[in-house]
Amino acid sequence: MGFHHVALAVRDLEVTHRFYTEAMGFELVKIVVGPTESEGGWAKHAFYDTGGDGLIAFWELHDESIPPFDPAISTGLGLPAWVNHLAFAAELDDLPAKRDRWLEQGYDVMELDHGFCVSAYTVDPNGILVEWCADARPLDERDRVSAHRLLTDPHPPLEDMPTPVFHQARRVATSPA
Repeated sequence: MGFHHVALAVRDLEVTHRFYTEAMGFELVKIVVGPTESEGGWAKHAFYDTGGDGLIAFWELHDESIPPFDPAISTGLGLPAWVNHLAFAAELDDLPAKRDRWLEQGYDVMELDHGFCVSAYTVDPNGILVEWCADARPLDERDRVSAHRLLTDPHPPLEDMPTPVFHQARRVATSPA
């Protein structure tokens, strides 16, 4: 069963909207605005069609009882940026165009060939690592057997790390003043 949507809080819905429509190519399909628990508080919930089988949504919160927060889902919690991230499905043939779209929008990109999949990464305006991930081969029974063995291995063997390829955007992505 797939996700209907994943929802994340952001500080600036306008710049988030620009990233997810212009840099990602997603379409805004619905906004719901409603009250929060606090007197006079409200929230805007914006839904974007990812072009797959689900949506991604962002909360813009207008409620003085909610303390300031860091929307970065990893670094905001003190974790490295690569831990919590959003990975969207891509076709292997489309990955270069998706990478180039990010670069044209002013976002630096890192690519990794993981063997079973190839990924392109950037960071959205909220500090969230975003990934386009394309399967390079189907997962098979060997992968499943290995996954179950590694799940409970207290000292799993380390894999060789893939070599990253970095691409620097020619211009910097714009953000609101």
